[in-house]
Amino acid sequence: MTTPSIHLSPEKMREHAGKACALLKTLGNEDRLMLLCQIAFEQLNVGQLEARTGIHQPTLSQQLAVLRQEGVVETEKIGKYVYYRLADPSTMRLMQTLWDIYCGPAEVTTPVD
Repeated sequence: MTTPSIHLSPEKMREHAGKACALLKTLGNEDRLMLLCQIAFEQLNVGQLEARTGIHQPTLSQQLAVLRQEGVVETEKIGKYVYYRLADPSTMRLMQTLWDIYCGPAEVTTPVD
């Protein structure tokens, strides 16, 4: 792995480190991480997330509320359903990397709708 030649000031590095730590704390919960793994690839509603993750109410709603509060996901109401999606392309990149490392082709099973 090569080190980037761009140098940041200590203040900027600390700012970025703070943002990274906040996101990593949010990801540091198995239920939230499972939800983000699903939301990373397509926007889904609560019923779909429950079916795909096995996380039941009220835990599911509680963890989605944390993700919304932290700004990791955003919602869109379509008809009578609220759909969740990642709010930031950087989070998408991180989730893709985690998926590639931990859930790569050897681990993939048929999706449940």
